[in-house]
Amino acid sequence: MKVAVLGLGIMGGGMARQLVAKKFDVTVWNRDAAKTATLASAGARVAGTPAVAAAGADIVLAMLANDDASRAVWLGNEGALAAMRKDAVAMESSTLTVEWVRELAGAAKGRGIAFLDTPVTGSKAQAESGALSFLVGGPAEVLERVRPALAAMGSSINHLGPTGSGAMMKLINNFLCGVQVASLAEAIAMAERSGLDARQAAAVLSAGSPGSPLVKAIAQRMLDRAYEPNFFIPLMAKDLSYARQAFARAGIELASADVARAPFVEAERAGMGQKDIAAIVELLRR
Repeated sequence: MKVAVLGLGIMGGGMARQLVAKKFDVTVWNRDAAKTATLASAGARVAGTPAVAAAGADIVLAMLANDDASRAVWLGNEGALAAMRKDAVAMESSTLTVEWVRELAGAAKGRGIAFLDTPVTGSKAQAESGALSFLVGGPAEVLERVRPALAAMGSSINHLGPTGSGAMMKLINNFLCGVQVASLAEAIAMAERSGLDARQAAAVLSAGSPGSPLVKAIAQRMLDRAYEPNFFIPLMAKDLSYARQAFARAGIELASADVARAPFVEAERAGMGQKDIAAIVELLRR
């Protein structure tokens, strides 16, 4: 099975490495070509454009930053969609608006190409170990065609419904994640300011009702001041913005998303855009 991977950031790079390790025929493209070197040395082919990467592939998978990047890679000059075979499958794994995902699906359909939205839950560690959870929207029969590739990158595959279902579930998921991280930063800062032992306080929170897997992982990074990126700060701000738009269209005014988004925006403005989302606690420490 020939797979083209478009976008080699924290997530896309890990996903591509899993495919190479599991003996798929992989071609990669990335806007910053420097990120292709390690994959090339592992056995992947490197393409100069999305179109070149997509030509001849059975599956074309994108993992990109936002709607604009996705539109450019799929539909722009040297875009992937126009170069794809009619029997290939386009998979969009980025965290995007549902509206754009459905528009992209329509563009694929207009070219006779099958499409799935396949965003993921999990972060850097899960991408690098093949333990992602896929949230899939689209026809069940198309999912079955690509299942071997998804299984190579993930530990679970959740078919949520028609096109756009995966994208919507991902926004709901990341909304809850963003709110948890923002509130956790305030909780850790309050423990420190009040004179409590912050590590003991974090252990109590992690072991109690608030102790989601995310809270446990992020609390440790905040305590250790370990901000090597697993999830970039600006991407969480973007995800919360997309989630607010999606909820508003359903008549739910997502006030908590606005509050949670503010520290991520502030942190980016403060020059922390290349750090992990856990670093927002430093705004309160200062």
